[in-house]
Amino acid sequence: MNIAIFSPSQNPYSETFIQAHKNYLKDNVFYFYGPKKYIRLEGYNFLVSKIDLWRFRFIRKIKKYPFSYIKEQSLLSALKKNAINVVLVEFGTYAYDLIDLLKASNLPIVVHFHGYDASVHHVIKKSNNYKDVFNCATKVIAVSKKMEQMLLDIGCPKEKLIYNVYGPQVEFENVKPMFSKKQFIGIGRFADKKAPYYTIMAFKTVVDKHSDAKLLLAGNGVLINMCKNLVKQYQLENNVQFLGVITAIEFREILKESLAFVQHSITAENGDMEGTPLAVLEASVAGLPVIATRHAGIPDVIEHGKTGLLCDEHDVDSMAKNMLKILEDKDYAQQMGEAGKQHILEHFSIDKHIQNLQNILEDVIEVN
Repeated sequence: MNIAIFSPSQNPYSETFIQAHKNYLKDNVFYFYGPKKYIRLEGYNFLVSKIDLWRFRFIRKIKKYPFSYIKEQSLLSALKKNAINVVLVEFGTYAYDLIDLLKASNLPIVVHFHGYDASVHHVIKKSNNYKDVFNCATKVIAVSKKMEQMLLDIGCPKEKLIYNVYGPQVEFENVKPMFSKKQFIGIGRFADKKAPYYTIMAFKTVVDKHSDAKLLLAGNGVLINMCKNLVKQYQLENNVQFLGVITAIEFREILKESLAFVQHSITAENGDMEGTPLAVLEASVAGLPVIATRHAGIPDVIEHGKTGLLCDEHDVDSMAKNMLKILEDKDYAQQMGEAGKQHILEHFSIDKHIQNLQNILEDVIEVN
């Protein structure tokens, strides 16, 4: 089987789930990436030979086709030359941008939604409720039960829709947490739907009772300066540390010594929501309890009171109480963390995610 993956970016640090598809799917994967007008094929300097390129240019000039004809024919030629059997498109928005190419390919198409593409109001409206995408796609993948319902609500045919949550990288399974520090860790973009300021506000209550508690926040984004100002306002400079963007290796080292993973995800004003946050899965399979909100796919993978503690969105007081429960009962934290590791390994491992995706791709080829 020859699989073509289309992704809007090549290797963004925040989209390791797409890299997992590229690296772990069996058979031959051809990775196409970039904006619609500048799509490239990873590992190749050109999509087609110079002779083919000149031929497409000549035809365009003679037939007076638009300039987009050259790029479209180059991509179709690359798909044919590499004997592609199935196309996996990452993000519904990207599938919408490439809809003419996808239709012209006459190949089975699997469209993988991830988060904002299924939730942001203006994005969905701009994509015409994905009507053409749903018609063109052989299968559509959602990564949370909430997203599954949202896609159904905007018109995705039920028979095309499949739920397949992400899986954490295998390396996180090998983390052995020591619960050695009175420390919480959060990682992710400083964006509206992550609401890192709520995590800081909840942590302020924790510090009022435990002045030596620490909160580490990794990542970057538009809200980082606001969060730094909030820390100064609360006089938490000695308790809250901003780490910037960190590697997966660094994340695992911090998980080893921390008490819990924290994230106060919310639905942003523009509708933006999580899919199922990969960092939540990674922290849970590493053996740490997860303190988060009942948001999007988080309740799908975290069992409240068993593998983590969840509160409603915007409920800062409850999040603070949940953090204190973990901080003040190390045995409870360890018990919950171990239960989380087993739960993720059994139901949401990377092997399960990739095998499910592999089966979906193979099935659509057989049908077509």
